[in-house]
Amino acid sequence: MFDTADTIVLYEELAFQDVLPVRWHDQPAQPVAATALADRNLQVLQAWDALEDHGPVEVPDENAPLAADIQRLDRKMTLLLGLVGQLLALNRPRPAAVPLRFNARGAVWQPVAAPPQPGAHGVLEIYLHDCVAQPLRLAGEVTAVAPTGEVKVRFAPLDDALAAVIAKIAFRRHRRQIAGRHAPKRGT
Repeated sequence: MFDTADTIVLYEELAFQDVLPVRWHDQPAQPVAATALADRNLQVLQAWDALEDHGPVEVPDENAPLAADIQRLDRKMTLLLGLVGQLLALNRPRPAAVPLRFNARGAVWQPVAAPPQPGAHGVLEIYLHDCVAQPLRLAGEVTAVAPTGEVKVRFAPLDDALAAVIAKIAFRRHRRQIAGRHAPKRGT
C-alpha cells in the first residue's frame, strides 16, 4: 500500500507509519470535546512511549553491582507487559491491523470494511500497543477515498502539546527506520 521511501510524509509533514488496528466512527460534524480528547490522547501517547523500545541503552559498567538486577527486572517487566497485553486482547477485541500512516494533521489507511464517504466527519481510533487499553482518538473529516478504498482524513486542529508529541514519535520512528536501513548487515 505504501511506498518504501526513506521519508514518510503526509500533508507536508513527517508521518508515523506502521501496521496497527484502526477503526473509524462516523459522527456528526459537531465539535467533539477537544479538551477531553486531548488530555486522554496525551495519556495514551505517554503510555505507548513508555512501552516503545527506544533502542539499546548504554550500561556504563557491566561489572556495576546493580546492572544485572536492572536487566533481570527489565526482562520480567517485558514479560509481564506481554501477558497483560494478551489478556487485554482476549477481553477487548480490536479491529484488524492495517497499514497506517498518520501525523498531527491527518491519516491514510486501507479499511477492512467499507470505507467512509468523502466529506464524512468522525473519529479515527488508532490502537498503538496491545498493552495500552485505550486507543488514540482523533476527530477529523474524510478528504478522499481512492478507487482502491484507501481513506485519507484531515484531523481537526489538535492541541499544541498533543501535536508536538505526535511529531516527536513520527520523527523518532523515522530516525530508527533510517538507522536500520543504513546499519551494516550481520554476517557480511
